[in-house]
Formats: sequence, C-alpha cells, structure tokens
Amino acid sequence: MTLQSPTQPHPAGVDARGQATLALLWERIRRQGDMPGFTRAINAILASMRGEDEREFSMTQTVLSDPVLTQKVLRLANSGMYSAFGQRVNTVSKAVLVLGTEAIGHLALGLKLIEELAKSTPDSAVAHVEMEKAVLAGMVAQQVAARAATRDPEEAVVCSILHSLGRMMVTFYMPERWTQLQAAAGPGGEDGAAPALLGLSLEQIGRATAEHWGLPRNLVAGMRSVEPGERADVFGHEDWLAALGTMSTRCANSLWNDDAAGAEQVRELVGAFAPLLGVDAEQILGAVDKARLEAANDLSIAPLANAAEKRAKVDAVQRKREAGNRILMSGVADMRDAGPNVSAGQMTAMALETMFKGLSFTRAFAFLRNRREGKYLAKMGLGEGARALLPHLAFDDAYEANVFHAALASDRVIFIENARDPKFAAKLPSWWRGTLAQARCFVVIPLCMQGQPVGFVYGDWDDTFPSVHLSQGEFALLNDLRALVVRTVERRAHPEVAAVSGKA
Repeated sequence: MTLQSPTQPHPAGVDARGQATLALLWERIRRQGDMPGFTRAINAILASMRGEDEREFSMTQTVLSDPVLTQKVLRLANSGMYSAFGQRVNTVSKAVLVLGTEAIGHLALGLKLIEELAKSTPDSAVAHVEMEKAVLAGMVAQQVAARAATRDPEEAVVCSILHSLGRMMVTFYMPERWTQLQAAAGPGGEDGAAPALLGLSLEQIGRATAEHWGLPRNLVAGMRSVEPGERADVFGHEDWLAALGTMSTRCANSLWNDDAAGAEQVRELVGAFAPLLGVDAEQILGAVDKARLEAANDLSIAPLANAAEKRAKVDAVQRKREAGNRILMSGVADMRDAGPNVSAGQMTAMALETMFKGLSFTRAFAFLRNRREGKYLAKMGLGEGARALLPHLAFDDAYEANVFHAALASDRVIFIENARDPKFAAKLPSWWRGTLAQARCFVVIPLCMQGQPVGFVYGDWDDTFPSVHLSQGEFALLNDLRALVVRTVERRAHPEVAAVSGKA
C-alpha cells in the first residue's frame, strides 16, 4: 500500500480559495517531503495491519525493526490493562497475540507520528508547540479511554493526535498563512478565521491531509469536531472517538499554560463532554490530571513544567543548528574557491574541520586507505582526546559485514542514530568498540574514486547530545563536501582526466 499522490482530487464542497490552499500545501509537501519519515512508517504499519497473509508475522517484523516501538509494545502488553492474561510477555510475537494487530498498529501510528514530528525540527516555535499540544491531547485521550472499558485506548490516541493535524500542517508548511490567521483573529482564534482566509477550516485541512496520506477511514472519521449538544444515544464508535478527540484537543490547549484559568476551562470541558463519553466526570478529571503529570515529567514528549524554559532551549538549539548550517555552507564555498593547487590532504583537512564545527561533532577523524598495508588508517582527528586515539584507529580493508564496510561499499553517507542499540551491536567492528564506544550516534562519509573507496570521514556525538537528527539539507551539504574532496583526489591522481572532465 502506498500513500496517495499530491494529484488526488480536492475534497467535495471546497471552493476555489480552498482548492488553492490545498494545492499550495501539496506542492510544499512535494518540495519539502511528507513529515520526515512518516510516509515510510505509515506504509509499513498499514501494510502489516491490512495484509491478508501472515499478518501477525508482518506486524512482528515491523515492530522489531524499531527498538523504541518494541519497548513500547512489550510495556503495553505487560501493563495492568492486559494483566488478565496472567503471565509476563517477553516476545513481540506473543505481544501481537495478546494485543492484536489493530491495537499495535494504532500504537505504532501514534508513536511514529510523535517521533517524526519531534524529528522534523520546525523552523518556528509555533509549529513545535502545536506538535507538542497534539501529543498532550493523545496522552489525555489514552488516560480517558483506559477508563472506558469497552474502548480502544490506542486508537483513541491516534485519533486525538490527528485532531490537530490541520493546525500542524499549516504551522509547519505554511507559516505565513498562520501569521495571517493570528493577525486577523488573535492567538487562539485561528480556527474561526481559517474559512474566510484559507477557504476551508483547519479541520478540513487536517482531514484532507489524512486522506492524502491514505490513513484508514475510521481514523479520518474520528477527526471530526463534536459539540456537547450532540445526541450520545445515536453515537457509533467513530462518533465516540471524535468526541474524545475533540475534548482531548481542547483540554490540551487549556492545560498548556498550566494556570488556574486553564484548570477551570478543563473542568467545564469535562462536565460538558462526560455525558457524550459515558464516563463519570470525576474519572475524566482524574485521567486528565494523570496525563498532565506524565506530560510534565516526560520532557521528550509534551512538557508542561517550565514551558518557557523548554521553549528557550528549543530556540537555542534551533539557532545553533542554523549557525552550524551556515558553517557548512561557508565551508563548501571555501573549498570550491580553494583553487587547483590545493592538495588532497589540505582539502580533506578543510572538510574535516567544516564538518566538525558545523555539526558540533564530539570527535571527528579522516581515514585514508593504504593499499600497500591493506588497511584504513586514521590520519587526522579533531575533538577532545582525538590525537591520542589516532594510532589505535586502523582496520583491514578486506570486506567485513559491518557498518563501515557497508558505507564504503555503497558509497553513501550513513547516519547511525543509536549506536547503543543491542540489535545493532553485531554491525559494529571490534576496533570501534575498543576505541570509540563512548559515541551515542555517528556518521560515516565515504570517499570513493571511480567506484573504489580511498577513505572516509567519521564524526560522532557523545551523551551530551541525547538526540541528533540530520536534516535533508545537512545530508546534501555533506555530499557536497565529500564530492569536492573526491574531485581533488581525482585531479591529483589523474590530472589529464580531471582536465578533460573540467572542460566538459
């Protein structure tokens, strides 16, 4: 199953202004890419949920491919909600039998949405706040749904997160339109101003995006807004999910500033929605409070505690990232202007320093291949203790099944997000484990000439960087840097070939 293309028809009943808004959104998604990595994640999960043959095995494989998801699935299978099974669940295969593919599928979708939105590092604090509010809404929904015995908490989480999808898409892909909405109606009034300015509501944008991504019909149906006056006696399951998603999203907005006014708004919301949800108001208030406490304690998801401090840290990281990208771009320009007399060693040193500063590596090394000795040897190093490590950084150039030889054989930049994942240990060579194992994550930039590796640049980050994600722009700059190094190596090795290619 693949997600629908941006050429799909616009939703029925949308006027020309609304169609223009969606056309702009699809174009920006096409240019910037779907929420990074989310398309691939949805494809794998939905294929596992919908597959006719060997669904359980397929879902098991999908879960096992993601260590974080594996941990979450096993934790859920062993939670009090499923304690009636009376035994500890130690394998994902057993967890699939206990939970079912639907529950795991919805859990995976919710986790992947959270994970990929967190990775996307939006340019504005506004987009980041909208994403965190969506996650908080999912946490509220999970706690409330867990108190409604006949409901699926994981499906409720996904629907509640998706309730804010329209707001997330506009702040992420069309920030200038969000600014217009706030100028017209003030912060908090964006939903009311959207139809006049964008030609459709933020809810319609969210539902159109969900259909554009090919999400299951029940999840899309659960994204509609529900008002307290609706008749609960005619509610189906999707209506109940929509009511919970509406309440959870509004509660998240009210909770965000963690003040007395917000707490009172939550009490009013709970009182209005309790009859629709069929859950006692005091139980819902207890669920909301538990979600608030969990959010405040989990800084990786949606912190309420010290929100201003968290925002300042996010902005500081963003500014540092932007400054690093400027260093990378400046380094590429300097290398292009270096002239024909620069040596391969000088060009490699420039690339190494540029990458070290631009990506804030803890340590960085340039390895060169010595064909006479049949080895890769580290020749340059930057970072604390790098010089002392140089004599110990060497390995045979004969192919072995590890991440370094894989990068050199494929001639592609490889980024390892979690070098400490036990499942990844077999792909790390002994020389790395004995010298560089302090690294939490690292990147390998191969240098290949005419299909043959001549060396590579290595950079890593230690525990002072709890989470590192490289953007598409940063990957492109790394590829520019390595192309300039390789071109210099080729020019020095085969000047007559380089001269001809340069004229071409």
